[in-house]
Amino acid sequence: IGVLKAKQVRFTVMPSPQDFQIVFSTVPDRDAGLKMAEKLVEYKLAACVSLLPGLVSTYLWQGKIQQDEECLLMCKTRSADYSRLETTLRDMHPYELPEIIAVPLSNGLPEYLNWILNSLEKP
Repeated sequence: IGVLKAKQVRFTVMPSPQDFQIVFSTVPDRDAGLKMAEKLVEYKLAACVSLLPGLVSTYLWQGKIQQDEECLLMCKTRSADYSRLETTLRDMHPYELPEIIAVPLSNGLPEYLNWILNSLEKP
């Protein structure tokens, strides 16, 4: 009688886009942004952080219109990790009042969302 070997099958539950968000934060320069991005990925608070250089932000601060060159961080993360990401980002941030805003996803490539999920799993 032959022996049947059970084939190990890994079932992957496709995550819902609503379980994820992109957190945006402006930073003063590329070097500060790269250091912050590296820590967020290292701490598994973001699966990926994209740095967009060349922004000019115009804003009202302490009664005066300001204009500054900045970079933008786009942090791809789980919604459940927002509080920890916000606290860590705020602690690392050089600004007195950092821009830290989250935008929920309404759609996303399921395989990419699964990659985010797997990237943020603790060992």
